[in-house]
Amino acid sequence: MKIRLNSIQLKAYHGIYPKERTEGNTFSVSVEFDIDANRPAATDKIEDTVNYEDIYRIVREEMAMPSNLLENVVDRIYGKIKEAFGTVANLKVSVAKHNPFGDGNVDMVVVEAVD
Repeated sequence: MKIRLNSIQLKAYHGIYPKERTEGNTFSVSVEFDIDANRPAATDKIEDTVNYEDIYRIVREEMAMPSNLLENVVDRIYGKIKEAFGTVANLKVSVAKHNPFGDGNVDMVVVEAVD
């Protein structure tokens, strides 16, 4: 079974320019993964599955730590999810920075890590 957290919208302070570190920017984070859903489907218990609220918490915590590069942010989120939930398969984490150049000519730039 596939679980997706689509387009978590956050303000964060990632980037190499001082303005990005002081004013921040809007980011969208998406996380997708597969789980074996046989047990949770049968038991209907949250402890038998990956609680996506925990995934959301990881995303928020990692996005709150400023980085120069989105590659670093994506790698941290990806690693924390794998560490916390070793049973997830086909993990995909993407982070999009909206209006990355500030002139509106580029909607967003996306960095993605995939199993």
